[in-house]
Amino acid sequence: MQAHRERVDKTLNRASSDVVLIVDDVPDNVAVLHDALEESGYTVLVATSGESALARALQAEPDVVLLDAMMPGMDGFAVARAMKGQASLAHIPIIFMTGLTETEYLVAALEAGGVDYVTKPIKPKEVLARMQVHLQGARERRQARHALDAFGYASMTVRASDGALLWQTPLARELLLRHCGTEAPHTPVELQQWLAQCLQQVADGLEPAKLVLERGAARLICRLHQQIGDSDAGGDWLVVMREVSDEAVIGSMSLAFKLTAREAEVLYWVVKGKTNKDIGDILGSSPMTVKKHLERVFVKLGVETRTAAAGMAMAKIRQLHPQFEG
Repeated sequence: MQAHRERVDKTLNRASSDVVLIVDDVPDNVAVLHDALEESGYTVLVATSGESALARALQAEPDVVLLDAMMPGMDGFAVARAMKGQASLAHIPIIFMTGLTETEYLVAALEAGGVDYVTKPIKPKEVLARMQVHLQGARERRQARHALDAFGYASMTVRASDGALLWQTPLARELLLRHCGTEAPHTPVELQQWLAQCLQQVADGLEPAKLVLERGAARLICRLHQQIGDSDAGGDWLVVMREVSDEAVIGSMSLAFKLTAREAEVLYWVVKGKTNKDIGDILGSSPMTVKKHLERVFVKLGVETRTAAAGMAMAKIRQLHPQFEG
């Protein structure tokens, strides 16, 4: 699927135009919109059923979807709900096209995940104007997410009501897989539990705590950034993540105290409060081997206890790496 998606992306040439997916089972409606959009410089994809629309969206991940509300089989409301349930599609703006102007249908369109609607018969100029509004916002959000990735800060949106992962940047996908072993649409259990705690802290007027997941000498630090959407329903929350590797810290301790690489690693984990058994599990050695390394560390540092060694190492780390989070 990933290889196929990459081929689709190259064919669509996203650098030069936005990609629009038109979903309508009436050929005349499709023809009118297709021509108007192509003349305006958009790359246009077409689906004539709800099932094919969802498949096409998953393959191409369009920038905006123009979705007919009433279609045989899987209607537009079902398509919209299915798209919003997919982490890779949830961020895409959906504009409903409907001949139903009663309030209940328009409300249903918005509740299904639509950001806007236009009424039939379709007026291409109106559609283009509505699209521009939502595409501009989508572009800004996409640029912001990519900018965060470029600086090593991954981001994702999680729904408060059920902890569902709605969208994530490429870096977020990579970090969650590496640290939690999960991929969208599954939100790691650790993140769901942390989010629930954070929301309670926010409700109590407290600063939400960060989440730190350790994997070897690397840590994934997660912070609740801001709320998006309807606050009455708990809303969706933007989570920003950063991976911090302490390999540089271990290297500095090795140089500062004239330790071997393994001795420096053992001292690092002592600073982190780990037992010999914990350190053995992390480094793939026995607690006895860790104990021998630690004895040599004590001699080189001129101390006799773990507490003294950790205190001396922490003082040196704070001097050389002020940003270190122990």
